[in-house]
Amino acid sequence: MAEKKRPLLGFVGKLPSGTTAGNSGKTHCPLCMGLFKAPRLLPCLHTVCTTCLEQLEPFSVVDIRGGESDTSSEGSIFQKLKPRALQPQIGILCPVCDAQVDLPMGGVKALTMDHLAMNDVMLESLRGEGQGLVCDLCSDREVEKRCQTCKANLCHFCCQAHRRQKKTTYHTMVDLKDLKGYSQIGKPILCPAHPAEELRLFCELCDQPVCRDCVVGEHREHPCDFTSNVIHKHGDSVRELLRGTQPHVEALEEALAQIKGTNSALQERVKAVAADIRTFSEGYIKAIEEHRDKLLRQLEDIRVQKENSLQLQKAQLEQLLADMRTGVEFTEHLLTSGSDLEILITKGVVVERLTKLNKVEYSAHPGVNEKITFSPREKAGLCRGYEVYDLHRAREKQPASFIVLCKDATGESMGRGGDNVQVTVIPKDKKDSPVKTMVHDNKDGTYYVSYTPKEPGTYTVLVCVKEQHVQGSPFTVTVRKRHRSHPGVFHCCTFCSSGGQKTARCACGGTMPGGYLGCGHGHKGHPGRPHWSCCGKFTEKSECTWAGGQSTPRSLLRTVAL
Repeated sequence: MAEKKRPLLGFVGKLPSGTTAGNSGKTHCPLCMGLFKAPRLLPCLHTVCTTCLEQLEPFSVVDIRGGESDTSSEGSIFQKLKPRALQPQIGILCPVCDAQVDLPMGGVKALTMDHLAMNDVMLESLRGEGQGLVCDLCSDREVEKRCQTCKANLCHFCCQAHRRQKKTTYHTMVDLKDLKGYSQIGKPILCPAHPAEELRLFCELCDQPVCRDCVVGEHREHPCDFTSNVIHKHGDSVRELLRGTQPHVEALEEALAQIKGTNSALQERVKAVAADIRTFSEGYIKAIEEHRDKLLRQLEDIRVQKENSLQLQKAQLEQLLADMRTGVEFTEHLLTSGSDLEILITKGVVVERLTKLNKVEYSAHPGVNEKITFSPREKAGLCRGYEVYDLHRAREKQPASFIVLCKDATGESMGRGGDNVQVTVIPKDKKDSPVKTMVHDNKDGTYYVSYTPKEPGTYTVLVCVKEQHVQGSPFTVTVRKRHRSHPGVFHCCTFCSSGGQKTARCACGGTMPGGYLGCGHGHKGHPGRPHWSCCGKFTEKSECTWAGGQSTPRSLLRTVAL
């Protein structure tokens, strides 16, 4: 067994000018952030100072690998292999990646020493980027020279003593400043079992570096060779494994790049959709506000028309009441205070006046009512391209009515009837099927118009007096579906409202175990709030959507002016 001789230089490979051997990630501990001190290499290939690892909180794990743990290191290479068995193990977490690290029997100090990191620390110290190096012999003074034969860093005092000794007189000494341009500074790696011996051999059977004393001791008769002779075989196997790992790195980097790109595209898409939502919302708000103003104007017109009609009817009735009171008071005074001759003299005038007053026709009920409805769930077309909702004036199969008030050229009420008033109500989608209308002449310049639409939808109402359209004609009326009252009960659940009957059902679809066909608190299908049993609606004062709901009469009077 012969070692391939190489020059005993303390450095290999010179770096180009301006190039550094490493960075803070290679020379500084991720925990204490200082230069590595006795760095240990973890199984996850992260390096941490020995003292920093000893400060981590350990935990207990179970190791089923026995003596084959991958945390083997310099401190455990001489331990005999143990049979596979369950045994308690102490572990720590890597402070960088949180990977579990099973500590060998020797603890943190038995982990593999990262000599490469130590070399990087020494190089950084030589460049003046780190703390000064300390003499390897006295461990007290700063280093000035390096013995290339012993590969030891020496202070000035130890260097002189080194030269005075016969055994080391002719060793090559180099100033540290002459080593600053090199990428690696060789330092002997000593055997942990035999600290006086350097690790120069490799045991193939145990797959670990050994020294000369190990070869004649624990590794006797094991196949061993110099590290320089076996490095090519083991280096090639590591390179082959590296070539198999590198594609995964590239694939993962590409995957992360795609994720980053997708995330960026997602953010851009979110911004674009948010802008669309804001634009739509702003447009919708403007449309709603515009339609709101339109509805409020329509409502004001209806109010004015209804109030005018009521005021006119009020004025007429007040005038008639005043005439009646005058006639009654005069007649009562005549009959109680007048003489026989006085009664007979004024009898003709009194009889004629009372007879005329008794023949006057009047309505004892208001000509219009207060009913005006807004149904936000019924569509009323588009406004600025958005669907809006309208005031509804009628319901299907229910009488609807309005009043036509006729005025003269000066705006005064006609005060009489007899005009030819024609009203036509036509569905917009069925213009050949007009709705039958009734026009009643109130003989006071107003005309009561009623009709009963058969189907919901939009209708056109044409109002003509003396074959001329009145102001605003033709009108548009939206006919809603007939109002349906709730035939069911507004309850919290079927079990409570029915007294626990199993056959009682509810439109919410909820059921209870045990054969109950209706809903119950906290059971499947229960909506969690009071609702109608017939249609499931949550609002107590609402219209029933069940097809079997009952109808109630409803109408709305509308006043239009010529």
